[in-house]
Amino acid sequence: MTVRVTLVASVMTAALRAARFDDDTPGEAELRQVRARAGVLAGLSGSGGFRRVYTGPEARCRATAEALGVHSVPAPELGDPDVGEWRGRTLAEIAAADPAGVAAWLTDPDAAPHGGEPLRSLLTRTGGWLASQAERGGRVLAVAGPAAVRAAVVSALDLPPDVFWRLDVPPLSRTDLTGRSGRWNWRCAAPL
Repeated sequence: MTVRVTLVASVMTAALRAARFDDDTPGEAELRQVRARAGVLAGLSGSGGFRRVYTGPEARCRATAEALGVHSVPAPELGDPDVGEWRGRTLAEIAAADPAGVAAWLTDPDAAPHGGEPLRSLLTRTGGWLASQAERGGRVLAVAGPAAVRAAVVSALDLPPDVFWRLDVPPLSRTDLTGRSGRWNWRCAAPL
């Protein structure tokens, strides 16, 4: 059975722009950008449409899905990593206060200097979600944050965890994964 998973990265928000570990709702200008691309999804899903549509639990993911005009089911497995006590702070602030912690976070997939979730845990839960979709087959759409999209690619292709930090996922980009018989193929991110 074949599954085709289209991952759409959530829209840019003030928190993402500032590299702040926070979830916020996009502004009206950003949502207009999303609405302008809503018709593209019909062409992506083929004649049968998407069998299942999910969204990460963050406000920006839910707002992106709504602006795209799709009804979605929340999938906690597609959420951003829990950054514990770093929540609400920018990466620059954290790097100035705890450079060793940031270095560990970026180099050790089991490190959680923030007291939250390590990278390996994010990869495992996102990979588990992908495996559950493969079992069901069909076309799937998921609107998620860039971290979840990167984790999906790393998990699907069974890449080393450090590759996660080397993938760029622009807002409103599309990443396609096709799975069959325990093997995944990746179509690199494309504009939505």
